[in-house]
Amino acid sequence: MALVWLAPAWFVIDQRKTAATFVAAGFWFGMLPDVDLVLSNWFPTVKHHGIFHTVLAVTLLAAVIGPAVGWVLKKALGGSDWFSEAAERSALSLGFVMVFVAGVAHVFADMLSAPDIAEAVEPLWPLYRQSFGIDIVWYNNPWFNWGLLATGIVLNVGLYYWQKPSTGSSRSATS
Repeated sequence: MALVWLAPAWFVIDQRKTAATFVAAGFWFGMLPDVDLVLSNWFPTVKHHGIFHTVLAVTLLAAVIGPAVGWVLKKALGGSDWFSEAAERSALSLGFVMVFVAGVAHVFADMLSAPDIAEAVEPLWPLYRQSFGIDIVWYNNPWFNWGLLATGIVLNVGLYYWQKPSTGSSRSATS
């Protein structure tokens, strides 16, 4: 789901290699709300599909982790074709957006399948304390899960080749 939700980057980000970096780095944060599975091993009060599966938690995590991711990408890829000058200037906010979008995509995906074998999510907690569950997909359906992954990959690879490559490097010869 994160790959699908990150795909609009191809229409917003100025260079296709930078958009590819955004999608490739952001994809990994699609599992961010499932940090509750790890934390529940140490803290018995943490439950799966609890606080970490809310827009509030994803926003707070993205506000902390996202700028750090943007900074790391800027340090690692700055000055290369994989991170444009515009991305360097907005690296911290770019990091926030990639972590936020991928995290919210996860929460939405869980809304499609909960509560078949897992608890329903309350994505708008604490503003709205009711669960949202569309329950149109079985949680462990391999056809849906692999199909969604394949769709995300095909969509992003297609958009990579659809978007025109940048004409020359955005870097000057003296930089």
